[in-house]
Amino acid sequence: MLTQTVETYLSVRRAAGYKLADVERYLRDFARFASDRGDEFIVARTAIDWARGTHSPAQCHVRLQMVVQLARFSRVEDARHEVPPAGFFPHRHRRPTPYIFSPQELQALMAQAARLGPSGSLRPHTYSTLLALLAVTGLRISEAIALRLCDHRPEGLVIRETKFRKSRVVPLHPTSHAALEHYVEKRSRWARDDDHLFVSGRHRALCANVVRQTFYQLSARAGIPHEKGRPRPRLMDLRHTYATRILLASPDSRDQVRRHMVALSTALGHSSVASTFWYLERTPALMVDIAQACRDHIARRRP
Repeated sequence: MLTQTVETYLSVRRAAGYKLADVERYLRDFARFASDRGDEFIVARTAIDWARGTHSPAQCHVRLQMVVQLARFSRVEDARHEVPPAGFFPHRHRRPTPYIFSPQELQALMAQAARLGPSGSLRPHTYSTLLALLAVTGLRISEAIALRLCDHRPEGLVIRETKFRKSRVVPLHPTSHAALEHYVEKRSRWARDDDHLFVSGRHRALCANVVRQTFYQLSARAGIPHEKGRPRPRLMDLRHTYATRILLASPDSRDQVRRHMVALSTALGHSSVASTFWYLERTPALMVDIAQACRDHIARRRP
């Protein structure tokens, strides 16, 4: 009974554009847990006990929230489903502070990627080109490794059906076009049986987890971060760095800023421009500008 409830919920949300890979895994586990207790409907006590099956308070909160959403959905058709108390595991989600790479750090990272072994293989060309592309386009790693050869076009990169099944074209600078064409030429000597743009040593699409681990190794070899106490940079921080640099280059007038933000939100593939505003509060230079603009605005309104 509960297994079917979960499948119905997943199918409806996926029809709305959600992928839900992790949600599916957790909710199926919850359904098995509840069924083993003899539950045919969602029981709040069972949901809480299942959510406790981890040592992380944050994860307990996440697990319970998944069941809460499932219960709210299912209760519309059958009131016998109980909705667990959403705040049973208090938790305040905080986004990790992004690491903003300096131009020198990016150069050091690319230099280390170009030295990857084995000697004479495609690997150093793949990683140096991939990381450079992430840095100059703000692509998600999932989007970059999903690229096919046909997605590199004169107008830019075609990013197909990512979040919420949206596709978009990401423009490229002529130097980025040239770098990709150079890589494709080298790639054609090694990988002929797979049409992914970036391929592994086995001539198959890259694995995101392997790329992340390689990125951590390259960062350490490049001595990034250079300062003690700074958090270890993540692969996603290449995207954050791109967005921050674009915002710092924003023009001053209100109409131009509005168009600039919309263009950046589109390039990043955000579902809403509100998601792009988060970068404002994470960029100290921008916060100083915003504070000064507020002071100027208040000063102008005073009689």
